This record gives sequence, C-alpha cells and structure tokens, in this order.
Amino acid sequence: MAGIQSKNALSFIILSIFVVILMVDAKSHSFGRVLNPVKMGLKKEKLSHFRVYWHDIVGGPNPTAIQVARAPTTNSSATGFGAVVMIDDPLTEGPELSSKLVGRSQGLYAAASINDVGLIMNMNFVFMVGKYNGSTISIMGRNAVFSKVREMSIVGGSGLFRFARGYVQARTHKFDLKSGDATVEYNIYVFHY
Repeated sequence: MAGIQSKNALSFIILSIFVVILMVDAKSHSFGRVLNPVKMGLKKEKLSHFRVYWHDIVGGPNPTAIQVARAPTTNSSATGFGAVVMIDDPLTEGPELSSKLVGRSQGLYAAASINDVGLIMNMNFVFMVGKYNGSTISIMGRNAVFSKVREMSIVGGSGLFRFARGYVQARTHKFDLKSGDATVEYNIYVFHY
C-alpha cells in the first residue's frame, strides 16, 4: 500500500510541476490573445462583387503613373525589366475617364519579367463613395498584361474590408500605343465582414 501511495504522490508532484510550467509559459506570452470575432463587430462573412475601371495615365500634362526607377542601360530586355512605376490612378464606374469617380488605385507596379511583359502589381483600391468611403482593398500579384484575363490576389483591406480575401480579374478595355495610357476593367470578388 505504501508503494501505491508513493507512486500517486510522485504522479501528483509531476502533474503539479507540469501545470505550473504551463501557467508560467502561458503568462510569458501575454503579447497575444484569442479574441471573440463577434465582440469585435465581425458578423457573418459575405462575398461581394465590384466592377471598376482603372485608368493608368502615363502621358500628357497630368500623368497618374510615374516611372521612379529603371534598370541600368546595360539591360537589353525588350520588356522593360527593372522599371518601377508609382501610381495614383482613378477608378471609375464606367470605362470612360469622365465616368463617376469611385476611388483611386494607389501603389506601384514593376516590370518583373525578362522574357515577357509581366508586372508585379502592389496597389490599394481606395474607395471614395457611399458606405465604402475610406475603405481599401489591397491587391498583389502578377499581371501578364498581354493576356486576355489576368488574376491577382486580394491580400487584405481596411475599413469595411478588414480581413478581406479574394481575387480580382483584370481585362484591358483600351490601350493607346502612342501615349501608353490604358483603361483596364477590374472585377473584384471579395470576402469580407
């Protein structure tokens, strides 16, 4: 009987030490905690679709896309590999630049492919109208500009698009070879709360 009591006592001591270690370890990571999404105002997730037209204006007196870096002149790539362009492009409701302005696309794109015209896009669609005013959708991905349809990821957002995820499809609506200006239709499929 004494042997069983000593085994139980030893088991109790080991279990107590383990619980104390867990409690101390849990307290040492006080920088993070689990939150209740409902208490943060997050209700049921929904899927929304938006269609906007992105106007990249590189020519004329008021460009919205400015090249800020280029590869050294020793670069012989016909694709512009290495060029970096900052943008603050209008987003409109319809394909004409005179259509209702619904937001801006702010960010950058860069020529990231040596062999074809493939851009890395990193931009925020900043909405300026209605209940979405001040909310943003963050988009990042590869844009093979001469493909009929390009798909890029929605990697986040702010305001009504907090915790956003999804994708966009880009289709060139109009491209002016002379000026370099482009109008691209963006269909946005976004999960948000």
